[in-house]
Parts: sequence; structure tokens; C-alpha cells
Amino acid sequence: MGAAAGIAVHIAGLDWQAIADELNAHGYAILPGLLTADECAAVAAQYAQPQLFRSRVVMSQHGFGSGEYQYFRYPLPSLIAALRNALYGPLAQIANRWHELMALPDRFPAEHTEFLARCHAAGQQRPTPLLLQYTAGDYNCLHQDLYGDHVFPLQAAVLLSEPGTDFDGGEFVLTEQRPRMQSRVEVVPLKRGDMVIFAVNHRPVQGTRGIYRVNLRHGVSRLRAGARHTLGIIFHDAH
Repeated sequence: MGAAAGIAVHIAGLDWQAIADELNAHGYAILPGLLTADECAAVAAQYAQPQLFRSRVVMSQHGFGSGEYQYFRYPLPSLIAALRNALYGPLAQIANRWHELMALPDRFPAEHTEFLARCHAAGQQRPTPLLLQYTAGDYNCLHQDLYGDHVFPLQAAVLLSEPGTDFDGGEFVLTEQRPRMQSRVEVVPLKRGDMVIFAVNHRPVQGTRGIYRVNLRHGVSRLRAGARHTLGIIFHDAH
């Protein structure tokens, strides 16, 4: 079985109820060891293949932080396309439940191709999966990956480098702003090959007076040494 097909089978066999419970409780869930060390190295090596990408962003030029990233062009590399397609279906069920709880009107189809058709019809036609590259001193400011009116409320990232070996520092962080409360910060512990699934912009939380929305942002703390690569998987395309 090829790597892409194997990924799809593996994702289908995950405990999605447990993943949904983590997302509901904390706004993120970790899928440990989703990619092997060899798969991580192969994906990270794609950063040096400009023909795979539609654009490159130097963060410091836009006030986004320090470091850089590149957006893949279509067709996506097979492994990345397989991850995006396989993850979308179970995540769409969670996303629809979230929108129901938050009284938001949008619902998401079962197939990713149907959702992309909706994005493309609205002018969001540029692919959003990306590779990020950090070296010592780099960081990523807190942000949300929105890109247009059609936003899928969950996204994923895979750490492609090994903490403590390839780099030091560079922790993935989430902040959560609840109404009339100070922000809460979560440092997400990841190892090479781990995927984190997390809320793009907001999620439902049960309060004493019912469900309310909390706003989330994500980023990466300053890298103290070494080099760090990350694969980002966003399910809506961009204007």
C-alpha cells in the first residue's frame, strides 16, 4: 500500500470520538506519530523545491513574525492531498456540530471536493496548505488563518522536526479569549510526526447560561536554536 493510501486508512481508523472530546474540551487535539520520521524528512525537503509552491512569504516583511513559509500549488503532493482529504470528512462532522451549538448558519458537506467547489465559486481558488521554516530567533505571531468568507473552523499542523535534537524553543501555542475574561494560553507539546488539530477562529464552550463562543489564535514561540519545519493543512482555499 502506498504512503498516501496508508495515511487514509490510518486516519479512518482513529478514535474520532476521543478526538472530538479533546477538541470540545480544549480547542485542540494531538494525533501522535501520524507521520514517520522518513515521511517528515521527505515533506520538509520539499521546501527546497520551488516548483511545488505558488508563493513564498517572509514573515518579517508583513509583521507576521520572523521566519518564512510557502503555499503549495495545485496539484498538491500526494501525501499532503491524502491528509487533507482523509481528515476533512470526520472533521466536517465536528464542525457541523460546533456551528449548530454556536447558532451559525453554515454547514459543511461530507466531501472535501464539495466544500472546495463552494470556495472556488466564491473566488477562493488558491490552495492554502503550506510549509513553514524557522531558524534561530524566528517566531510566528498569534493569528488566525481565515483567507475569505468561507472558513472551515478546524485546521491541522504536523511538526516535521524533532524538538531537542533539530531545534530548541519554538513551541506551538494557542490563546483563548473568553468574553469578559483574560486570555488563557496553552503550550501544545509536540514531537516529530505529531499532528495537532485546532480551532481556526472560535469554538463553542458550555457556560452557566448556555453555549457561548470563545476566540482562539495560534502561533509559535521564539526558536532558541536549530531549525524547525512544519506542515500546515487548512481546508478552505484563499482569495
